[in-house]
Amino acid sequence: MRKEKFSVKEKILAAYCLDKNVKEVTKDDACKLNRLNIASGSIKDGMPHLISKEGVGRIDKLRRWNPTLRCSICFGGEYSTPCRTEDGRERIAQTLTDIAVRYRLDGIDIDWEYPCCGENGFVADPADRDNYTLLLASIRQAMDISGSGRRLLLTSAVGAGQYFIDSTRMDQAEKYLDCIYLMTYDMRGPFQVLTGHHTNLFQPIGDIFTDSVASSAQMFKKAGVPREKIVLGMAFYSRIWKNVPNRYNGYLQIAKTRGEYGPHYDELCKKYVNKNGYIRYWDDVCKAPYLFNGSTFISYDDEKSVALKCAYARSKDYGGVFYWEHGCDQTKTLLGTAWKNLFGSEERRKVR
Repeated sequence: MRKEKFSVKEKILAAYCLDKNVKEVTKDDACKLNRLNIASGSIKDGMPHLISKEGVGRIDKLRRWNPTLRCSICFGGEYSTPCRTEDGRERIAQTLTDIAVRYRLDGIDIDWEYPCCGENGFVADPADRDNYTLLLASIRQAMDISGSGRRLLLTSAVGAGQYFIDSTRMDQAEKYLDCIYLMTYDMRGPFQVLTGHHTNLFQPIGDIFTDSVASSAQMFKKAGVPREKIVLGMAFYSRIWKNVPNRYNGYLQIAKTRGEYGPHYDELCKKYVNKNGYIRYWDDVCKAPYLFNGSTFISYDDEKSVALKCAYARSKDYGGVFYWEHGCDQTKTLLGTAWKNLFGSEERRKVR
């Protein structure tokens, strides 16, 4: 069996895409991306399942458009219970590998949200800290002996806060991963009534919540993850707070609601950005935009913040960037901005 050595000499530009939205990936999109993670898998009752095969069925077409595009299936769900035993981990590992081989995938993406943390309603256990690594080791082993004739990618989407570092052993886990997708969005939102940025590049001033893309990446690097395996996240959707006091343009104010899932970027462009009473503001400390209309505060990524994140990934030599979620920008503006700013000049893009 031929094994390919993993290389990140080329920066990663990856999209997460809901299964139903894979049909919206155009030829131009496919040629800009080099990774596509299709969210159509789930761990249920202790076993991996494909929720839908619609996205998988379009992979061959995407590869015809871009032969270098590497397509993986993302598996979320409840990992804790089956991963408590070696047998449970091995069943998951073998089934995931079988799915990858059967559907000629390029890899599997593990989305365990989150080891040791049960706030989202899934079962959690302190043993998750070690079982996360043990699961990845089992999957890597199953992939390597699969007989597929090529090296399958194993990646993981990880929470961007200190809680994820404390709940795992990333210095051990990274050895089995080709890269980690650092979910540097939702850093504020569903758990807070205090308005602010949910996907800011740098730390805010005067805010009790200090998470940022840069600080999270540094945190994972300090925890033992090589910088070239760290892929920075961008949000193609927004977080929205309502009934916000009309002070300081709504920034760092206590709202009557938590930061709910807000409009997608294309809808923001059509109805919100400097429209219908909303004014766009720019935080030059955090390098992040926001909107306010006197009572509603919206945090999001735009062309300027995406360009700066890509420039930051390049300047710090991180693995690249990714975004959630492809169907959130029908204008294709943000993907185009990321492609242009991550790969630089026309000559560099031709090399790809």
